[in-house]
Amino acid sequence: MEEARRLRSALGRFATGITVITTRSPEGKTEGLTVNSFSSLSLDPPMVLWSLRKSSPCLTSFARSQHFAVNILTEDQGHLSRHFATPAADKFAGVDHDGGLGGCPILPESLAHFECRTDQQIEAGDHIIFIGLVERFVFRDGDPLIYSAGRYCRPAAIASLN
Repeated sequence: MEEARRLRSALGRFATGITVITTRSPEGKTEGLTVNSFSSLSLDPPMVLWSLRKSSPCLTSFARSQHFAVNILTEDQGHLSRHFATPAADKFAGVDHDGGLGGCPILPESLAHFECRTDQQIEAGDHIIFIGLVERFVFRDGDPLIYSAGRYCRPAAIASLN
């Protein structure tokens, strides 16, 4: 177990943006969780990917849904990151959201969001990798919420590199 904790700490040195991935199950249940495993995959066709632990309580909803949405959080949305990382029966109670493709919740103040059709689900270790075809997206200017070494961070420009 100690080696797994050390590996997680080492991987945590790679700074990532924070997203909230959402879906609506075929039965109509909305799901959302904080994810930092999001990545672009392809521009032609436009594809993104993210991964979900097999033991996640919302795996069935994501696996059975045909759509998911990726909401990239701003530096001012740390409260949403914490909210969607905390177990709750209805994570959208009291959270402002709009309906996207397939009924996936969209967080309106996000820096960007991508509405995707699930293209592939690939088992890999203790996770499922979801690959989605981007069908719609919106973005705006602003600063993202960043996570590195176990804490939230803000971006800062390095003048000598710009």
